[in-house]
Amino acid sequence: MNAETTQDAIVPMIYVDQLRKSYGQLEVLKGVDLHVDPGEVITILGPSGSGKSTLLRCINYLEKPDGGDVYVDGEMIGYVKKGHHLQDVSPAALAKQRANVGMVFQSFNLFPHMTVLDNVMIGPIETLGRKKRDVRPLALDYLRRVGLAEKADAYPRQLSGGQQQRVAIARALAMQPKAILFDEPTSALDPELVGEVLRVMRDLADTGMTMVVVTHEVGFAREVSDRVYFMDGGRVVETGTPAQVIDNPQNPRTQQFFQST
Repeated sequence: MNAETTQDAIVPMIYVDQLRKSYGQLEVLKGVDLHVDPGEVITILGPSGSGKSTLLRCINYLEKPDGGDVYVDGEMIGYVKKGHHLQDVSPAALAKQRANVGMVFQSFNLFPHMTVLDNVMIGPIETLGRKKRDVRPLALDYLRRVGLAEKADAYPRQLSGGQQQRVAIARALAMQPKAILFDEPTSALDPELVGEVLRVMRDLADTGMTMVVVTHEVGFAREVSDRVYFMDGGRVVETGTPAQVIDNPQNPRTQQFFQST
């Protein structure tokens, strides 16, 4: 299958073909296929160690895959064709490609010495070369969208974990990406703070943002996902709608997982 075409002629926003990644002798991804159409919300479920986070990091090219291809909006990530050969893109070109795919991590990764507003603005200024005067109103708008406009001048240490994660989402949005990857965005939060982050993510899904979410929040996956991928042992073992994968799984490993959750 070519990244330019699918059966319904829609170009996937994210297309992953036979992705492989190893760390030494440990093969973490064993030929993973995944596609995400524009505006879709995909959740990836599975036990710890199944390769979910590594998959996201390879899509965003925080980790270089050992094999397979990643396309975003029809463009191959990490490589450029020269005649009949592929060669690595330059670091500057890779940074521009990666800017199309936002990333929200388990830990918030905010700069502690910067205000909330500066944390949101830094990406467009440093990576995209935009002027601070142009970025500031957009950054404030994204903070409003996540319910934190009044915290623009605060520092990360003055925020709760849930608030910090919402700032991290605003920071990803400020890059105006084509898609956002969420790597277990609520796993570091106290239970009472999980809901406020999931609400922001639901609102984001309602706007039509293309999203890939690694999560253990099965209820959220059932409610928000267009499709669910279930991973185990570095492979996708089942995919389908939430009703198919979560409520009526066919693979024995998937069945065992949901019986224990």
